[in-house]
Amino acid sequence: MKLLQIANALGARIENGSPDIAITGVAGIENAAHGQITFVSNPKYASAARSTRASAVIVTEDFPALSTAMLRSKNPYLAFAHAIALFHQPPAYVSGIHPTAVIDASAKVGKNAHVGPYVVISENVEIGNNAVLLAHVVIYRKVTIGDNFFAHAHAVVRESCRLGNNVMLQNGAIVGADGFGFAKDDTGRWHKILQPMPALIGDDVEIQANSCIDRASVSETRIGSGTKIDNLVQVGHGSHIGEHSLLASQVGLAGSTEVGNNVILTGQVGVVGHCKIGDGAIVTPQSGVANDIAAGAIVSGAPAVDHKLWLKYSAILSKLPEMAKLIRSLKPGTTEDTKSH
Repeated sequence: MKLLQIANALGARIENGSPDIAITGVAGIENAAHGQITFVSNPKYASAARSTRASAVIVTEDFPALSTAMLRSKNPYLAFAHAIALFHQPPAYVSGIHPTAVIDASAKVGKNAHVGPYVVISENVEIGNNAVLLAHVVIYRKVTIGDNFFAHAHAVVRESCRLGNNVMLQNGAIVGADGFGFAKDDTGRWHKILQPMPALIGDDVEIQANSCIDRASVSETRIGSGTKIDNLVQVGHGSHIGEHSLLASQVGLAGSTEVGNNVILTGQVGVVGHCKIGDGAIVTPQSGVANDIAAGAIVSGAPAVDHKLWLKYSAILSKLPEMAKLIRSLKPGTTEDTKSH
């Protein structure tokens, strides 16, 4: 593919290079070879960009000039993502139903569906057009799913859940498992609280491998359109997540958590139940959220505090033993105090 074709497809501008350069693939900045295209968006990687063997580099509009051919873009990371799609098309699945699949007579599956081996689609299910259900996917009764649904092997959608268009479930993702609800009696025994309310998933949502979106006892669990959920994430019963938010690996939301739009919860963040996280907030890795977080805030630590304050905490942690020793030495009656007299 010629560099000019790539530039046109990405809406980028060629600088310092021939539009006829042949590009055969994509690679990272440090591993790229001749004939490949790469990207860099952070100025601290300028030296890597200058030494790369790639034939072309996607850069920001104001990135320093390189001797290598450049494609200038307002969003190099997004442009590179589109470049990958130019060279690596996902596998196509021919429409048809595998003979081992079990589809209830009352279920409605739209046009051009691919239903793989041992898939189970229960009664009164409705699935839109162009669905792909790979091996061992199970869709429980009364589920409603929009167009372009893609479920990898062993994904499960439980009873009465509703999914929008363009939803992708990676391997082992479960939508609508029972919420963690139990009540203790006078003898100390735990009794299960039924969880009849469904999980509702908006359009363009991706839920990655082995993540669980729980159903609730008295309110719906909701995932807003455009939100992306990483592997091994737990969304507790009755939680609401807004649109275009990101939940990284091993995030855990206790029940009735409210997460706004465009929120980023990074790896291993834990959120106490009934907390509210405002639009655009960012919670850094391994933080514990025990109180509401304002819109636009960046917080860190456990319990989570303003990120700049947390940086100050972190800077003095290693000095705490010396500080404690100094404080003890200043108390009247200590050895150091006696010597001073």
